[in-house]
Amino acid sequence: MNKPIVALVGRPNVGKSTLFNRLTGDRKAIVDEIPGTTRDRLMSDADWAGRPFYVIDTGGIDPSMGGKTPLSIGSADFIVEIKEQAAIAIADADTILFVVDAISGVTPADQEVAEILRRRQKLVDGILTPPILLVVNKADSKTFREEAYQFYELGMGDPFPLSSIHGTGTGDMLDALVATFPEDLETEEDDSVKIALVGKPNVGKSSLLNRLVGEERMIVSDIPGTTRDAIDSKIEFDGIPVTLIDTAGIRRRGKVDVGVEKYSVLRSMRAIERADVALLLIDAIEGITAQDAHIAGYILEARKSCVVVVNKWDAIEKDTHTMVEFTEKIRNDLNFMDYVPLLFISAKTGQRLEQVMPMALKVQEERLARMTTSSLNRIIQHVQDLHTPSRAGRVFKMYYGTQVRSDPPTFMIYCNEPKLAHFTFIRFIENTLREEYPFTGTPIFFVFKKR
Repeated sequence: MNKPIVALVGRPNVGKSTLFNRLTGDRKAIVDEIPGTTRDRLMSDADWAGRPFYVIDTGGIDPSMGGKTPLSIGSADFIVEIKEQAAIAIADADTILFVVDAISGVTPADQEVAEILRRRQKLVDGILTPPILLVVNKADSKTFREEAYQFYELGMGDPFPLSSIHGTGTGDMLDALVATFPEDLETEEDDSVKIALVGKPNVGKSSLLNRLVGEERMIVSDIPGTTRDAIDSKIEFDGIPVTLIDTAGIRRRGKVDVGVEKYSVLRSMRAIERADVALLLIDAIEGITAQDAHIAGYILEARKSCVVVVNKWDAIEKDTHTMVEFTEKIRNDLNFMDYVPLLFISAKTGQRLEQVMPMALKVQEERLARMTTSSLNRIIQHVQDLHTPSRAGRVFKMYYGTQVRSDPPTFMIYCNEPKLAHFTFIRFIENTLREEYPFTGTPIFFVFKKR
């Protein structure tokens, strides 16, 4: 079952980013006293009582500004975009945390946001969906916690007073949050290889899917966001059952120039979560963008295998150096995924399309591959002979290792002190291992354990 998605929604400067950091345990969201700092939706993993879920941090909604008055100096251009990103998060969320500010009390903007949320809820089997929890943030003192009753006037049920900075009250809120999640349902057994086509809008995902499926199953258009939902297509390739997942782009509402491609990330994440292999499509005309790298990062975080597919290659004026230069650019921008294969295709003309499915299935095979313990330990010994890191006079020693799982390949290495295994040294181990066992397109992971 897919992880539930929880969206943090509210007017600017109520502490959504601080709450995001509290729930996810990281510092991905920028925290600033200036209202409107969070302009992009961010998504990260969280867990409570053994229930994993995604958390989305949204830009603040302030309906009273109507897109005319800036939230802060220099942010006027982002008002409409912030509203749209929040609207998309609301549309795709399983549960919403409506965040308000205990210090400010109930404001007209809070009331308008509450009305927006109510309008977006739907009655499904007698239950309002998605469920909304009212979070009264910045309730750092007993006085603020006791005065949280004033937020009942928003008509959003019981308020949960808490402090995102100190963590006070978050446990009660999280207990109520996970109670809104559906129970795990038994899913029908599906042994097919699941391949997700991901990328920003209008890179040709639907065109590629139609070519692979062999029929015009998806609507193909030059308008970004024609595909609204993730749709599965079942095919068989060389006797192997395959499920192709085409992810939705998001149609822009009005003219929003800044960051409109970011809207594709949320639904791409859900497709990535279900997939074994992700085909990351890049537009050859635009070249690789920050958003492409952003989606690639999500693929890596989800521990999925990947093939980078550069589409619309027919539209590029080429010489003998074009492909080499393009490859170098992608390798540089995706240096954290230097193990992924690159394909240059045209879904429109059919150029090199015959390489896509064989490469995706090869990557899936590599994902399931296992190394013998003797081979792994020979490589570990070789690495140690080449380089032995040390810190504060302590030398890092590896004793032996074993592959503890595949899908993706994960290795347990027993050592004298795991803290001495620096990131750069781990990359050195990985690069040395891949020289002999490439694990093409598949991330590999190391766990260091003290003997």
